[in-house]
Amino acid sequence: MAKASSDALVIAVAKGANGPVILDSPLSPAALASLKETLTALGVTGAADQVVRLPGHPDTGATILVLAGVGPVKGTAVTEEALRRMAGATLRALAGLKHVVFAVPTTTVSHVAALAEGAALGSYQFASMHTSASGRKLPVSKVTIHSTLAKDPELAAALERSSIVAKAVNATRTLVNEPPSTLYPATFADAARELSKGLPVKLTVLDEKRLLKEGWGGIMGVGQGSSRPPRMVKVEYKSERAVANLAFVGKGITFDSGGISIKPGAGMVTMKCDMAGAAAVLNAVLAVAALGLPVNVTGWLCIAENMPSGTAIRPSDVLTMFGGKTVEVLNTDAEGRLVMADGLVAASAEFPDVIIDVATLTGAQVMALGHRTAGVMGDEGVTAALKAAADRAGELIWPMPLPEELRPSLDSPVADMANIGERMGGMMTAAVFLQEFIGKSKDGETIPWAHLDIAGPAFNESAPYGYTPKQGTGMSVRTLVAYVEDVVARSA
Repeated sequence: MAKASSDALVIAVAKGANGPVILDSPLSPAALASLKETLTALGVTGAADQVVRLPGHPDTGATILVLAGVGPVKGTAVTEEALRRMAGATLRALAGLKHVVFAVPTTTVSHVAALAEGAALGSYQFASMHTSASGRKLPVSKVTIHSTLAKDPELAAALERSSIVAKAVNATRTLVNEPPSTLYPATFADAARELSKGLPVKLTVLDEKRLLKEGWGGIMGVGQGSSRPPRMVKVEYKSERAVANLAFVGKGITFDSGGISIKPGAGMVTMKCDMAGAAAVLNAVLAVAALGLPVNVTGWLCIAENMPSGTAIRPSDVLTMFGGKTVEVLNTDAEGRLVMADGLVAASAEFPDVIIDVATLTGAQVMALGHRTAGVMGDEGVTAALKAAADRAGELIWPMPLPEELRPSLDSPVADMANIGERMGGMMTAAVFLQEFIGKSKDGETIPWAHLDIAGPAFNESAPYGYTPKQGTGMSVRTLVAYVEDVVARSA
């Protein structure tokens, strides 16, 4: 590698069976030998997320040398996700510097793209409302990746994809991080318009008058307790070369107080994130449009604010959902499934090949799978494809069943069904409820469908890690984009 002037040169360190292992680097043999002798004394382990700064070396042309951990590796092979995470952790740690150079092993174009994606995700910062910038470090403004693949003809497209996907994830994070005083149904719709500018998409916003007139009983019922009325936003991308017609449905509760079934105070603290599913769906559709993938994709953003008031729905109220099915509301804090039901019926009416919905739907998801792994339920073919896409994208999802014995627990004596049922396995019970609103295809078969419950991984209340910041994570955007790409690849 030619010596390049920069603020920091990053080399990778793996966690070996017998201690840290420096991977390929531009250091001279003498400098490398000297560095290896000091790794243990410096506390360098090669563990994922470890970033250690050292004084720069004359070999590098950089002010500082950075040793970045990639975790355990098999031989010298580093996975794309390890590189993505290492780049993200490094960019977070080096905030305040201007130019960072990565000189780490990249044996494929996808390795370079993963580094670029991780760097873009790791440098994300929310434009906070602090009145003072004291102590705040600006993100790194320039990243250089040294690779023998610099002239590969496929590299430019791969880097462009990384940029588009990272932009979509970061836009999702920003929407989630906005306080509910500034992001509510009307302004969420405005944000969707702004984000879609310049892209080949059609945006349709249904306001409360149209929702009421057309019988969107779920979303109107949930939103009727708020002074800020609901919106349904439809985002359509169509390709003349489309090989598939897909529908994504996202939960967009801009704040969830629980309604009349009000949450405890501590349970409301993070409820600005209850619109993360709709934000992910919006930005996934926009990313697909920006990539120009040969598919038709429609996103349905089911946006409402769930508040208690004299006009709010009550336990025992019965709502008539879009499409005519009736639901007895036994708990107003099980509101997400009500707005999603309307969206699923609307999506079904257009006869897509597949429906995928994304929602921060249940606390039971967190109990079952923790804060970093989403649950996926539905038709086996769709859930398996989503799991494969998530694995490729670097997101964690896990398939869960839809036990048939859960459906009777949703029976109601006064309506077609109730909005809550069996408490144990509540993540699956909620999915069983949603399943009732999936329509038939033109040939009379039930439309293939999957439900992603991202309640835990959509919002990070703990310390940042890898390329994942505190607060909004952008969970599921990368999985949805990878899923669409896989659909295209399978049609070839």
